[in-house]
Amino acid sequence: AAAARGAKEIAELLIEKGAEINQQGGFYGSALQAAAMEGHENIVRLLLENETDGNLPGGPYGSALQAASMGGHENIVRLL
Repeated sequence: AAAARGAKEIAELLIEKGAEINQQGGFYGSALQAAAMEGHENIVRLLLENETDGNLPGGPYGSALQAASMGGHENIVRLL
């Protein structure tokens, strides 16, 4: 939810406390897919800096790259 809403401070806290950033499930499939679809570049960067798997398949978008593309977020597409 923090990734989809762009709540960077909450995402940072969750990562600091050991949250599994590659966990799959929910509406988007993964935190990276949620951030990519919703256009939250700061969250995408945070997740990538903390070694999330950018190639995780799943969710309705297939991958974070596909989610960013479907959301029209060219800056995130280039980042991924």
